[in-house]
Amino acid sequence: MGDKKKREKITYIDDGRTIADMSNLPPRVGWTKKGTTSSFKDIWRTYWQATKMMLKPTLIAVGFLVVIYLIVTIIFWLM
Repeated sequence: MGDKKKREKITYIDDGRTIADMSNLPPRVGWTKKGTTSSFKDIWRTYWQATKMMLKPTLIAVGFLVVIYLIVTIIFWLM
């Protein structure tokens, strides 16, 4: 029972930086320069399909917030 090994105490040194130093990493921005092979029409169609999919849930969420706002307004107006 008395044979416990001491754990090495880790010491962290604050050098004042807010993010890790990543200056030694190779640049990986090559994928942004390649662009896309899609046409503008395909990109526009994809954008509108995604927008149409999110329109109904967005309207439901906004409607819910409006109803909650009206209920709270009426409650405080009657007090």
